[in-house]
Amino acid sequence: MAETPTPARIGVVAETAPAERRVALVPAHVERLVRQGARVVCQPGAGAGACHGDDDYEQAGAEIGDAWSADVVLTVNPPGLTDIDRLSRGAVLIGFLAPATNTDGIAALRKAGVHAFAVESVPRISRAQSMDALSSQAGVAGYRAALLAADRLPRFFPMLTTAAGTVPPASVLVLGAGVAGLQALATAKRLGARTTGYDVRPEVADQVRSVGAAWLDLDVLDTSGSGTGGYARELSEAERARQQERLSEAVTRADVVITTALVPGRRAPTLVTAEAVRAMRPGSVVVDLAGEAGGNCELTVPGEDVVVHDVTVCAPLDLPSRGAVHASELYSRNLLELLELVLDDEGRLSLDMSDEILAGACVTATDEEVD
Repeated sequence: MAETPTPARIGVVAETAPAERRVALVPAHVERLVRQGARVVCQPGAGAGACHGDDDYEQAGAEIGDAWSADVVLTVNPPGLTDIDRLSRGAVLIGFLAPATNTDGIAALRKAGVHAFAVESVPRISRAQSMDALSSQAGVAGYRAALLAADRLPRFFPMLTTAAGTVPPASVLVLGAGVAGLQALATAKRLGARTTGYDVRPEVADQVRSVGAAWLDLDVLDTSGSGTGGYARELSEAERARQQERLSEAVTRADVVITTALVPGRRAPTLVTAEAVRAMRPGSVVVDLAGEAGGNCELTVPGEDVVVHDVTVCAPLDLPSRGAVHASELYSRNLLELLELVLDDEGRLSLDMSDEILAGACVTATDEEVD
């Protein structure tokens, strides 16, 4: 894409997804972009859910107005078809765009002639770590998952010694030791629970131990459980059968099970069976962070809390939004770093599609054929 002759207008839109409170760019980072020469336009009320008013954006140098007509539009969630129609042909869109599942939206962006970059598609390489929005938001989700479990559990997390006797600590099992799982383990440990972590990638055992948790070694794999990009691979039928049998035994011993296992582009693997839930102690809690991908628990209902066999199964879809202030700050930093590859030193739009980060994140380009 040719460099624009004037500083780019960067638009910060108001999110419309249910229960979404995050904003794509916080005022502190607006100020940095303005100093660089870019112009920032913020949709009225865009930052309200993350405790940033329109006055905060104006003081940082932004104008309040139509953000969808900007040269570069920043969003948290995939825009709806109506909002895509508001984008200018040739505009750049950056945000979570769900390219693997949002086929209608991606097709609409392509037809609209928009150059779209999905932050979840940013390559997992060292140079792109500061742009890794999946990890920054997963950390928030893991933290909130532990708090949610503590709130739902009708027992204490920590051991308490009182004049009336001693209360033993809760047992928390976390399945999946990525960013979300490690943060859930660390948070549950800080709350005083006895924590154990499991992952099909044995090389993450030291990371689990580093946050004070025990490592659950099921010894079920025929080969390494690692896949591409640092994610877990999909297991074979035999491996899945062995894993499920041995996991069920561990699940039934836990007061809380938090699941975070995902395989990119595939349905989430089933780790907690209905039979295992039935065998859990009454009052136990399952928090399933894979609800959007079908869930790791057989009894998961995405977006809802259900009680089955006296066990509460939670599948929240908005955990990062529940920590909107810090989640927005982290996400805004991810986008700020990505914008360094989109703008030149004077704030003008300048895309170098030979850069592996931009090339990897690009899901539609303006030079593609449009209907």
